[in-house]
Amino acid sequence: MRTATRDLNAIVSWIAEDSLDNALAVLDRLEARADTLSAQAERGRIVPELRAADVYHYRELIERPWRLVYRIEADAVLVMAVLDGRRDLRSVLLERLVAL
Repeated sequence: MRTATRDLNAIVSWIAEDSLDNALAVLDRLEARADTLSAQAERGRIVPELRAADVYHYRELIERPWRLVYRIEADAVLVMAVLDGRRDLRSVLLERLVAL
């Protein structure tokens, strides 16, 4: 979840360099989309790139151009990442693993 918070902060900061109003609008959209998960978490699709690697416990919701990647726990839904859908997910994951 800390990763998702960092992702969201980076997205908002990047957009705010051009327009604070747009940055706040994106933040509102992404937070509103994430809030819908508490009622209907299973509606998101399994992340296709991970499904190809036989990893089925991560789902995603699209709020174009962003991808909210999450995992359903017994008593909660955890947003794991907020990613730019225009980027290749494999590249993003590789960058994150190398940074560890």
